[in-house]
Amino acid sequence: QVQLAESGGGLVQPGGSLRLSCAAAESIQRFAIMGWYRQAPGKQREVVATEISGGSSNYAESVKGRFTISRDSTKNTVFLQMNRLKPEDTAVYYCYAGTYGRAPLWGRGTQVTVSS
Repeated sequence: QVQLAESGGGLVQPGGSLRLSCAAAESIQRFAIMGWYRQAPGKQREVVATEISGGSSNYAESVKGRFTISRDSTKNTVFLQMNRLKPEDTAVYYCYAGTYGRAPLWGRGTQVTVSS
């Protein structure tokens, strides 16, 4: 069973928007932290946005003011709204879920390509 399943990636023009979804196979309230990472070709995976359960959100400097992480606990889904996309946002985006006492979960990723 897939624990975390991302969707919503695709090809978009610079300045456009995409909304990524991460559907969890269990209650996301069990996780202390959920977030989004990305990996561009030839680069290391980097954090994009994280959300502490019942607490604050944090963003990479490169996406502040453009991306927003949110959740719908009734649907066990975490979202990443991406606005004013830039070519440098092109990457595979991965969903992450972590909590104490168990190994972190990763999704398989969804490709986002920003190009004219």
